[in-house]
Amino acid sequence: MRWLLIGYMFLFIHRPFEVWPVLGEFRLELLYALFTGGIWLISPGKRWIPNPMHRALCAFVLALLTAGVFSPWTAQTFALMDMYLKLLFFYVVLVTVIHEEDGLKHVLKAFMIIMTVYILHSVWQFVNGRYHFRMSIVRLIGVDASHSDPNSFAATLIFVLALTPALWFVSTSVRWRGFLICYGILTVGCIALTGSRAGFVSLVLWAGLAILRSRRRFALCGLALAASPFMWAALPPSLQNRFETIINPEVGPLNAQVSAEGRLEGFWLGVELWQDNPLTGVGPGAWRPATKRPLESHNLYGQVMGELGTFGVVTFAAVVLAFWFNVRRIRRVYRDHPTWEHDFLYHFGWCLGMALFLLLFNGLFGHNLYRYTWIWFGAFAIIARHCVEQRLAEEAGVICAPAAAAPIGRQWGWSGEAA
Repeated sequence: MRWLLIGYMFLFIHRPFEVWPVLGEFRLELLYALFTGGIWLISPGKRWIPNPMHRALCAFVLALLTAGVFSPWTAQTFALMDMYLKLLFFYVVLVTVIHEEDGLKHVLKAFMIIMTVYILHSVWQFVNGRYHFRMSIVRLIGVDASHSDPNSFAATLIFVLALTPALWFVSTSVRWRGFLICYGILTVGCIALTGSRAGFVSLVLWAGLAILRSRRRFALCGLALAASPFMWAALPPSLQNRFETIINPEVGPLNAQVSAEGRLEGFWLGVELWQDNPLTGVGPGAWRPATKRPLESHNLYGQVMGELGTFGVVTFAAVVLAFWFNVRRIRRVYRDHPTWEHDFLYHFGWCLGMALFLLLFNGLFGHNLYRYTWIWFGAFAIIARHCVEQRLAEEAGVICAPAAAAPIGRQWGWSGEAA
């Protein structure tokens, strides 16, 4: 099942049926999902990992469907609801199949390799003339269609980059660690080429926090300060001007200033939509017809209020809290056991917390409410917490084999592993 999961990850991220439309005629992703689901149904050993995230996510999906059903623009909401329900397929298969640290490491290593293929293909297409010319600059885009927008592409890169410090501890192999170094350099260069100011600010913020957390913070800080002028000089003048508008909007074109102001406007538009539709909002994906504007919200908080209403705000907050509780539980167990080595799971808990912070921070500039990252990383957090709980139980002399997991019907509650 691991390899089937990895194959689905490749199809979802790289999306070859969007790169080569002829493949789309065969419904490749659907056929693969049906095949994987069939194998999953008959495969032994699958079980739910008890976790509060399950109920939170179910409540959010209910809010999503309710908002869509009661939306005046049901036709526009159907496609997004269909897409989101498909995301749950990977979530269910992942958390019922992967229960041990080795399996989590295997999936994450494959995830990084798939991301590398996706990035390199995107860069290859960029070199060969496939790009967006927007805001008076040439901007790198993803090779697919669904997540190819420069801002969306940059966000994808920064969220995945947040996991790399933990993946350093997946293996001591020189090849693996050399690969991660190259991946980091490639990602930084691609974020710059997207011209995404939100991606650039998120990258600087992530780098600063990662350096401050490191034991070698002073050496890394000095290295970063010494390298910054050279990295800035390596950018073409158009990108230098683009990023300078973050602190000095007057140096850029007027449309760049309007774009920045639109993020705040998206929040207030969301408030207005919520006031008009306080319970369920205007429906998922109905922002444009509801506001009669050509652009999306570009603001997570305006998006959740405007499209899903109070029901959506409450359930989305529950998902965020469940994510945070899992991360906090991992950190607390390691804190209560100072003799434990600061290994992969320890660092992975911190990296997931950083990814959650970046998702929320990036939400100030982007409408990432329905991004697959919430579900995938939430599933990773569930598995990582379960692995830590297994280690804790084994240390206490408790057998935590498959019998440790309750029947599926009893595992969707908030009760589960010891808090």
